Amino acid sequence: MLSNFRTCLAWVLVHEGGYVNHPKDPGGATNRGVIQRTYNAYRKRMGLPRQSVKKITQAEVEAIYREQYWNAVQGDQLPAGVDYAVFDYGVNSGPRRSAKDLQRVVGASPDGWIGQETLSKVPEMPAQEIVEKLCERRYRFVRGLRHWPTFGRGWTRRIMGETMGTQSDDIGVIDRGVMLATNAAGDRTPVPIPAPKADAPGKALEEDAGSIAIVKEVTKDPKWMGLLGSIGSAIGTLATVSGPIAWAVAGVLMIGGIYLIYRLERDRVAT
Repeated sequence: MLSNFRTCLAWVLVHEGGYVNHPKDPGGATNRGVIQRTYNAYRKRMGLPRQSVKKITQAEVEAIYREQYWNAVQGDQLPAGVDYAVFDYGVNSGPRRSAKDLQRVVGASPDGWIGQETLSKVPEMPAQEIVEKLCERRYRFVRGLRHWPTFGRGWTRRIMGETMGTQSDDIGVIDRGVMLATNAAGDRTPVPIPAPKADAPGKALEEDAGSIAIVKEVTKDPKWMGLLGSIGSAIGTLATVSGPIAWAVAGVLMIGGIYLIYRLERDRVAT
C-alpha cells in the first residue's frame, strides 16, 4: 500500500502553523504542532539536551510525527483518506482518542490500539463512509470540550472546512479525506484536492485525562464495574460484622479499590 505520509503531513502542518504559546491551549507551548513535553521526551530519548520547541528542526518534526502519530495509528495500513482523517485527528487530540473513534466507526473494540481486529474491520466499510463518520464523531467530541468557546471556530474550519458536510472544493479534513478515498478507488476521474488554509486553533485534548474523563471511561467498562461490584459485596459482608476493626477493613477496601481503578484507568486513557 502506497504511503500517503508526506502528503498528509504537509496538510497537517498547514493547520499547525509555527510557534504559539496560547494561554488557553491545553497543549502549552507548541511549534509546528509539536508540544514542548513531546519534544522534551523525544530529545531525551535521542540522548540530546532539552531545548525550547522553538528550535525544533524539520527532520525532528518528521521523525516525531511519523513515530508518535502516523505509526501509532497504523497510517501505512489504512486506506487512502482514512489514513489522513485518523492521522490529523490523532495529531490534534491524541492517537488513542483517534484510534478509539475509528474503532467505534468500523465496529471494533474501542481499546485505542489499532491492531489486527481493527485492520480487518476497516475494509468492510467504504473508505469515504469511514472518513465522514469519523470526522462527524470528531466534531461532536471537540464541541464538548471546555476550550470550545476559544478554539471552536478554528476546529470547525479544520475538521469540516468552510461548509459543513463534504464538498469537492472545500478545505476540511472531511473534504480532503473523501477526495483522497475517491481518487484511490479509481472508479471516476481523479479530482484535484484543495490545499488547507493556514490555521492554528490549539490542541483539542480530552481535558488531559482528568478525573471526569476517567470516571466516564470506568462507567463504560464492564470489568471495572464488575470489580466495583465485588468490592461492594465484600464491604456489605463486613458491614454485617460489628466492631471497629471490621469497619476499618471495609473502609480500606473501598478506598484502596477505588484508588487502584483510578490509577489504572488514568494510565490507560491518557494520550
